[in-house]
Formats: sequence, C-alpha cells, structure tokens
Amino acid sequence: MNDFTQMTDIPAAAREKLSESARTDGLSLADTLSSADGQTTKYLFGADDGNHIETVFMKYHGRNSVCISTQAGCRMGCRFCASGSLGLARDLSPSEMALQVILSERAAGAYTKNIVLMGIGEPLDNFDNVRKFIENITDDHGRDLSRRAITLSTCGLVPGMERLARELPQVGLAVSLHAPNDELRKEIMPVTKRYGVQEVVKAAGNHFKATHRRSTFEYALIKGFNDKPEHARELAALLRGMNCLVNLIPLNAAGTGAGHGSSTRMAECFREELGQRHIPATVRRSLGADIDAACGQLRLRKEYGN
Repeated sequence: MNDFTQMTDIPAAAREKLSESARTDGLSLADTLSSADGQTTKYLFGADDGNHIETVFMKYHGRNSVCISTQAGCRMGCRFCASGSLGLARDLSPSEMALQVILSERAAGAYTKNIVLMGIGEPLDNFDNVRKFIENITDDHGRDLSRRAITLSTCGLVPGMERLARELPQVGLAVSLHAPNDELRKEIMPVTKRYGVQEVVKAAGNHFKATHRRSTFEYALIKGFNDKPEHARELAALLRGMNCLVNLIPLNAAGTGAGHGSSTRMAECFREELGQRHIPATVRRSLGADIDAACGQLRLRKEYGN
C-alpha cells in the first residue's frame, strides 16, 4: 500500500494528517534475481536519490530470513567484498531499512521473523539509525518482532560492539574475522590497522559476558591465503575458552577477493581441525550461489555495468 488514502480502516482525518506529515515512498524495486531452487531471492531497490541497495530473502525449511543493507556502499574497504569496492555513498535511514523488510516480504509473498543486518554496509558505522530501525521493527505498534531474532554483523568496530552490548543486548552479534592474526587480516581488511584481531575477539568475549548471547565469527576461506590447517590451529588457539561459533564461508569466487574461493572439501577439513580443538564450527550452506547472492554484486552491475 503506497497511498494513505487506501487505508480505509482508519478515520479519514487520520489519513489526511498522514498525507500531510508522512510519506510512503523511499525505495522502489529495480531488479530481482531468484535462485534456481526458489529458496533465495535478491532484490535491488532504488532510492529517491539514485542510489541502489540490495536485500536478500531466504527460505529454508519454513524458516524465512531477510538480509538487509544498512548503508549505500561501505567505507570499510574489505578486499573480498563487492559492497565496499566503490566506497560509501551514504547511510540508510531507519525507514529505508524497514522498507527492505516490508517490500521484500511483499515481493516474496511470505513473512519473516528473522532479520540479519549483513547486507551492504557496516551496521555499526550507522549505529544511531540501526538502533532506531531495531526499536521500530520490534515495537508492538510496528512488526512486534523479537530482538533475539535479529543478528548484526560487523567487521569489528570495537566501540560499536561495546555500545551494542549496552543498548541492544538482545540482538545477536556476528563478527567478520576472516583471519587468525593481524598480519593476514590487514591484507584483506583495512579496519585491522585500527582494531587488531586480539582486541576484536576480546570485545566479542565481553559482549557475551554482558548479554549471555553466543557470538558468531564469520570466516571466509580464501584459497591458499587463510584456509590452511595451520590457520585453523591458530584460529582455535585465538578462540580457546570462548563461547562462540565459527561460520566457515567458502568465498564466492565471483567477488572482488584476494584470491579464489576455497572448495567445500577444504572448508570441511578446516572445520575438522577446529572441532578437534573444541571450537564448534559450521560450513555455511551456499544459498543463492547461482544468482551472485554475495553482497554488492547486483548493485555494481546496475550502477556501473560491471
């Protein structure tokens, strides 16, 4: 519904006031790509100012999830990520984040109760707007979603992680780690120059102490770079004693990576190395690989023809 006059279940005076003080536009559907199995659909939304953002709607065993963007572009500059290859255009507003949920549900013909802030952008770099979005979407006058069904992914902005624990303790934390030491991580994630691996892991541990919610460490496997058994052993030593989960991601070779993606076999070997050292790990199921579901790729093609 994109017109307040269509809201015939509220008084005409209220509709008129809404028309004067509020707006229903903000995002429009620009493109859609669906996986062959129908489980994953990527939506490209265009904003009023010409920027484009991506949202991914995932259906898996009846448990629907939506992955939303928090910025148009990103300034973190991770080498393997298409989202930030063109830099940051601007932050998204709370309403633009909410619209991604609403419009993708409408297009998919299904509802979700699980939201992941893991699309284009660094959520903690836009903390105030992200917090307002979460407050709105979980309000009983909004969608009344549980905050425990929301996960925020960060590349490791330590002050933001501390603030997340204080202000939104029910929200889950996922940390994009991708390397077991500073030397490797600096090659692919410039943020490491400011917040080292040890500091990021410590902040995740403090988040658990404050919230009692287990953190997830995302680890993209790049062939010949960070996927060797010695890397798994070093990662296990780094995380020893933590209540955490490692999510291993064979990197999408179509992305702007530091190398080609590792195979699923290598990912399983890496997982076994971690498991032998009592670090729980999973290998991410590759939903939407046939539609380039990795963040930012559809946006790149739309805006720059790449």
